[in-house]
Formats: sequence, structure tokens, C-alpha cells
Amino acid sequence: MTLGGVDVEPPPGAFLQATASGEAAIVAATLAGIGRAKRVADLFSGCGTLALPLLATGAQVRAVDSAAGSLAALDAAARRAGSAPRLAIEARDLDRRPLVGDELDGLDALVFDPPRDGARAQAEALAAGGPPRIVAVSCNPATFARDAAILKAGGYALERLTPIDQFLWSPHLELVGVFARRRRRRRDARRG
Repeated sequence: MTLGGVDVEPPPGAFLQATASGEAAIVAATLAGIGRAKRVADLFSGCGTLALPLLATGAQVRAVDSAAGSLAALDAAARRAGSAPRLAIEARDLDRRPLVGDELDGLDALVFDPPRDGARAQAEALAAGGPPRIVAVSCNPATFARDAAILKAGGYALERLTPIDQFLWSPHLELVGVFARRRRRRRDARRG
């Protein structure tokens, strides 16, 4: 299959988006959401549905997922495309060990597309100190709302929310939310 213009050989059982048109809409909303970010983390990256299009923009991408086979497929695809020098991959259970603190330093943006259970632990880590822009992709509006509330409490504002109806003949909906860290007001030094 082709992801981001690159041929990928996903391993058996790999997660893929439900429809090509839905995938294209998710990719477009994600790329618009990160803007001109040059250093991006793609969490729950799988085979590269978002990582490969991010690499195509010239960004440096850190792809993290618990599925080692999917990461191997992403790595092989990036090598064939000549973008492997800008890709760092890491096999990691983000529910148990989210990226935290200095692991988030230097990122311009972060994308996460977790399973239906959402990304509570990762959202909490981001709320404590994440990059200026976050794009959250979700196939579960309830866990999206929970994770969005965590990000909001941590100083992020939801700038845009794109619903994508890629689950034909079902009530399910995909969401892409773009969050930006609100600037903190500087206190007047003369105040006591």
C-alpha cells in the first residue's frame, strides 16, 4: 500500500485507516494543523500513516508505537524513500511510558492517534509541558473529549476540530483536533 506517496509493506494485523478518503482527510487536517513545524513527534504512529506525509514536508520525525512490526515497516519504507536520516523510531508502550519532560523538548509539534481508549497518560504529560502545537486524532469522541479537557487544563486551546465520517454505515466518527499552547501573560514587574 502507499502512505504519503511511499510504498509500505504493513505486517499482518497492522492498524490501517478504514477508508482511503478518510485517511486523506486525516492527513490533510494533520498537516494543516502542524503548519511549518520542522521537528515533530508522531505518537501511536503505526506503519506511518502520518509519519510518512510528515517526512515528505521535510520535517524531522520521531515515530513512537508499541507495535515493533509496524515500526519496522515504517523504517523500511522511509529507507526506500530516502527520508530515513530524518526519521527516529522507538518501540514503546505510551500508555505505560508516555513521552515526558525533556523528551518533549525541542519539538515544534506533536501528533497522536491512539486506539479507541485514547491517550490519557500522554495527554497528562503534554499538559505538564508539551510543544507549542498538538494534533490529536481520535476514532472515539468520548476519549477525545477527555484528552482535550486534560490538554485545556494544561494551557492548550482547541483551535480547530475536523469531523471525518470515514466509518461508512456506522455511527462512528473520526476527529482531528488542533491545539495550541496559550501564551501565558507576563506579570507586570512593578506589581507586588
